[in-house]
Amino acid sequence: MFSAFSNAFKVKELRTKIFVMLGIVALCRLAANIPCPGVDPQALKIYFDKYNQMSASGMFMGMFDLFSGGALQEFAVATLGIMPYISASIIMQLLVPVIPSLEKMAREGDVGKQKITQYTRYLTVIICIVQGAMAASAMINPQNLGLPAPDRPLVLHSGPSFIFMTVIMLTCGTMLMMWLGEQITQYGIGNGASIIITVGIVARMPQAFYSLYDMAAAGSTFSGQRFNPVQALILIFIFVAVTAATIALTQGQRRIPIQMAKRIVGNKMKGGSTYMPLRVNFSGVMPIIFASAILMFPPMLLQWIPNMLPEGAAPVANFLRDLSRYFVYGSNGYLFTYGLLVVLFSYFWVANQFNPVQIAENLKKEGAYVPGIRPGKPTAEFLDSTMTRVTLAGAIFLTGLALFPMLLYNGLSINMMVASFFGGTSLLIIVGVMLDTLSQMESHLLMRNYDGFLKRGRLRGRAGRK
Repeated sequence: MFSAFSNAFKVKELRTKIFVMLGIVALCRLAANIPCPGVDPQALKIYFDKYNQMSASGMFMGMFDLFSGGALQEFAVATLGIMPYISASIIMQLLVPVIPSLEKMAREGDVGKQKITQYTRYLTVIICIVQGAMAASAMINPQNLGLPAPDRPLVLHSGPSFIFMTVIMLTCGTMLMMWLGEQITQYGIGNGASIIITVGIVARMPQAFYSLYDMAAAGSTFSGQRFNPVQALILIFIFVAVTAATIALTQGQRRIPIQMAKRIVGNKMKGGSTYMPLRVNFSGVMPIIFASAILMFPPMLLQWIPNMLPEGAAPVANFLRDLSRYFVYGSNGYLFTYGLLVVLFSYFWVANQFNPVQIAENLKKEGAYVPGIRPGKPTAEFLDSTMTRVTLAGAIFLTGLALFPMLLYNGLSINMMVASFFGGTSLLIIVGVMLDTLSQMESHLLMRNYDGFLKRGRLRGRAGRK
């Protein structure tokens, strides 16, 4: 493996791509540390240190700060990061199969894809304006998001001018990040947007290690017992095991045998036996993101609505406040609802993105078939039933991986900053992006007769298994 990394710098084209990626990543990290004008950085740091993760909104802000690579704590130019572009891309992916005009556009080839990409950028600007206005308003008055009031103002000169200026700064920061991500994809190595998110998450690892060290020094974990080297080894073993399980989930696939009719194309014989890979975790990290985003709203609404009710509606207000306890982060009700949503969204994403009827038609046109299954409708039904069973296994595995950080947080009192790297969104993104990037690097090495990262077999990126 180490020789493969050294060989990567011997190939001029690959070396250039790696340096381009590293240079752009450095620019992204710089944008994540340039604060927006008008914000008091010291007051903001004190506020985050004091109130972070004390409420449902605080937990969401902590997760958002993790994806932005700590830019939220600085309220930097790149506070929104590249997530608005990712959100717009997800929305467009969900709308393409639903809206006939978009579906027709997607089938037009490169021209149609360019139009959809342009619509995605327009939608990104709209999302940035909305989220930027919310972020600026939250800086002026954090109570708007259900957060506690700060000890001193976070904004030096609040007002409409601050909101207007901040929206422009944050929107420009996100569009810059989006453009830099496209440059990584075109001139660097790997998927640019995914790499920017991954680097933002990895950038928080030093802080997580410091939190672990601070936790060990205070002896405030494992049911109040003092943290000792044996418990540290247990945590390391757990981390390695969870990482291995995440890799297995990301790489896992069910191979459907495909028999293709042999035919001569030019001077070559094509056809024969092959297989169709059905990914165990077809939806990737999307179910976790959807479930987390949806569960952010019930506790905020159930706490906000009672304050808006008249005095005569006290019983209703008390009922809503009691109901909000079931959605507190880490509670049994939250864990159950969160796990259920992850399973449901896993099936929703597969139903939206996996089209067995179209796949069966394409196989029939190419003269291919599944051995023992008749072409056409029977093949579509077979693929649908097989994908349903595969998705069930993947959804259960994904649910366990999503709940594991919260179980560590509740059961062992491990800091959430540390526990977030033991599963959930962070680990899935890191593992998936790293495998994709290494797979592309390995392809460059193998084309030039260099050894890859593995002595046997090859790394499989997500793009190669669709």
